[in-house]
Amino acid sequence: MSELRLIVLAAGGTGGHIFPAQALAAELRGRGYRLAIMSDHRSQAFDGVLGELEAYRIDAAGVSGKGYLAKAAALLRLTRGYLQARRLLRRIDPVLVVGFGSYPSAPTVLAAQHLGLKTLIHEQNAVLGRANRLLARKATRVATAFEIVRELRAADRRKSVCTGNPVRPEFVSARDRPYAPPSADGDVDLLVVGGSQGAKILGEIVPQALAMLEEALRVRVRVTLQCREEGIGLAKRDLRHANVRAEVASFFDDIPERFVATALVICRSGASTVAELTAVGRPALLVPFPHATDDHQTANAVEFCDAGGGWIVQQNALSPETLAERLEFLLKPGPTLAVAASCARQIGKPEAAERLADLVAEILDGNGDLANRREIAA
Repeated sequence: MSELRLIVLAAGGTGGHIFPAQALAAELRGRGYRLAIMSDHRSQAFDGVLGELEAYRIDAAGVSGKGYLAKAAALLRLTRGYLQARRLLRRIDPVLVVGFGSYPSAPTVLAAQHLGLKTLIHEQNAVLGRANRLLARKATRVATAFEIVRELRAADRRKSVCTGNPVRPEFVSARDRPYAPPSADGDVDLLVVGGSQGAKILGEIVPQALAMLEEALRVRVRVTLQCREEGIGLAKRDLRHANVRAEVASFFDDIPERFVATALVICRSGASTVAELTAVGRPALLVPFPHATDDHQTANAVEFCDAGGGWIVQQNALSPETLAERLEFLLKPGPTLAVAASCARQIGKPEAAERLADLVAEILDGNGDLANRREIAA
């Protein structure tokens, strides 16, 4: 019976790795599976469904971008985490371990593979992450958010399936809410989000750019600006001086509703943000984080924009002047934003959590042949 079969979810790090685990956990629990979450000691307490699961903590640390001594210390923590995960997995005896990338998942999934357990890894980005590159070779299946994923070996593509990237149910529910493009005389809503870690540059440049808009447009703009806590005061001051109506905060708990109401999103291009844009179907001006590992945010943005959903502005080319000029063009009446919204919606996979859960069921039932995997992805 499914309720007796324990599945371990290995996740941690930023929201881009946590949100898909959260969505899959909700879907699997609804199907009667017993779940546990395994993460590192430094990950914050989980909320939602993940916060209600059996939880286990191990040691882990990131390696990329560190000096020799820091890398040595990180490798030591990862080795210790691997041994801890191995002991825990022997004790709790799961039938499957599902990893969501990032360093907190690597020790658990690797230990599971060495114990001969079935493993499924999910890649949220258009570039296979470092942890998943290590794990893909011995994974039972590889699930991806994008049809084309760089750094995925040809041999591993044969056992991969594009399920999409699961998003929170609130974004799926908002999918059928129609898009309202800017009119000639009505309010124009903008949403500026910096991802789970905020974006200092957006909090600084967007208010300056809005101040440069022609008055006829500027007085109609209403902006929701999510930025880092330390940048809130300056952003509020700049927007107030520009006479732009604004809500500024480090966090909004109703982001799906704000996605629905906006004419244009200005944001980073992390995996979850791109998945949310396509789930709801909203156009975006994407500013990839330039220091993302393997420049995966640019790869995500290229996939989104090549499909017609928006436009890329690299951070080194972003200035108040260039952004103001771009906004003057995009926010004028016309079909541009409506077409982009439609294109974004067409590439969305709102059923990603169900597809990923179906793949889990196939693995457990031993029916994961290529024909079945293609049927899931269709």
